[in-house]
Parts: sequence; C-alpha cells; structure tokens
Amino acid sequence: MAKASKTSGTPSETPRDAIVAAFMALAAEKDLPDLTLAEVAERAGVTLGELRDAFGSRLDIIAAFVKGVDRAVLDGIDADLADQDAKEKLFDVLMRRLDVLGPHKAAIRNISRAAMRSPALAMALNRLAVRSHHWMLAAAGVEVAGPGGAIRAQGLAVAFGRVVRVWLDDDDPALAKTMRAMDEELARAGRAASVLRSVEQLTAPLRTLFCAPAAFCAGRRSRRDRDRGEERPTRDEGWRGDDFRDPRVTPV
Repeated sequence: MAKASKTSGTPSETPRDAIVAAFMALAAEKDLPDLTLAEVAERAGVTLGELRDAFGSRLDIIAAFVKGVDRAVLDGIDADLADQDAKEKLFDVLMRRLDVLGPHKAAIRNISRAAMRSPALAMALNRLAVRSHHWMLAAAGVEVAGPGGAIRAQGLAVAFGRVVRVWLDDDDPALAKTMRAMDEELARAGRAASVLRSVEQLTAPLRTLFCAPAAFCAGRRSRRDRDRGEERPTRDEGWRGDDFRDPRVTPV
C-alpha cells in the first residue's frame, strides 16, 4: 500500500516534523486514548518502524511539540520590551505562547481532557510544562537556577494553566477574556523584582499534594506516641517554604 502524503508536505519538513504534525492533527480530531501510533505513522507518511526510530512513545511526540513551541516563542522575543518590568515581559511572552498554540487549540483541548482522566499523564505533562516555563522566565529576563528556580517555574506553569483553561473557551478574536485572566494571574505574582517570590505562592496547592502523605503519617505517629505516653520533640525552626516534607503545610 502506498504511503499517505505527509501532513505538511513542505520540502524542509523532516520525518520528525511530519510525525509531530500528524499527531497534533489527529489529537484535534479524536480523544487521545483512541489515537494509535499506527494512525500517526500513516498520517505522517512514514512506516511504523520509522516512527519508532524517531520517537519512543506518544509522550515523546508531545514533548517534541512542546519543545517546538518553546523555540518559536524564544525566537520571537520582542527586543522593544527590554526596558519593561518582569510582569510586562511575562505577559508578552505568554501571550506569544498562546499565539503559537492557537492553530492547535482543538488538540490541546483533547490532550487536556485526557490528562484530567489520567493522573500519570497529568504528571508527565506537568514536568514538560515546568521545563518550558523555566525558558519562559528566561525569555522575560529572569534567570532561574536551583530549587528556588524549580518552584518559580512550577508556579508559572500553574498560572499559565489557569489562563489556558480560559483561552480554550475564549472565542473572541481579540482574546479579551484571556488577556484579562493573564493580567490577573500575573498580578498575583506581583510586580518587577517581587514577581518570582509571589509566583512561589501559586505552588502552595502542589506543595500540599506532596506533603499530604507526610502529614497523614505524622498524625498517626503522634496519636500512637500519645497512646504510649511518649512525647516527641518539637521543632523549633520555622517552615522555610521550600521544605516539601513539612507536615504542617495545609491546603489553601
């Protein structure tokens, strides 16, 4: 059987490009669990063996798409914003990201729905998002490194995820609702030099997810010790905010 024609057909398109384009086109047409790698290969005009050589899984294809979005955003940084504060730079960078994502809105909606039904997929996509938002922060002139940088990238990923939920339902070509949501999310992060400290607050619900098992176990140990008449030593130091293990973290 003859191969199907590639999704794009541009002379400069590589097999990897064709596979990513085919995957996103199919993701726009059907639910992600129903999308098979054989269909992707056929749509891309490659054999299943060639697809396997290019990518190890569907998540690898999504990761390649996300990396391409990152590249498009980073290559389109507006030099005129160099003198603006961090909030204005982030607003421009993240709206540019939505512009790049625009043609793939239906696919992103279906992938998001699949993630809501699959915690494993949601966690994998979150890792991709955090890596991307390290670069988005850098594009806004904010270099991040170490644990603090990871917290800030996670916070920005959470904020952008909230904006994306608004964007998916925003049919206004001017994206008025989306821009308002973006402004509100970045306003939470504060302005200028304080923006990253405030973004860290957005990760509190995620910290709670990490801390919940520790809090549960700590509670059981405390009750057990009281039953035995034992007193556990108290901690004098305060919570540092970057200690995910602290059992006193509560949902917000």
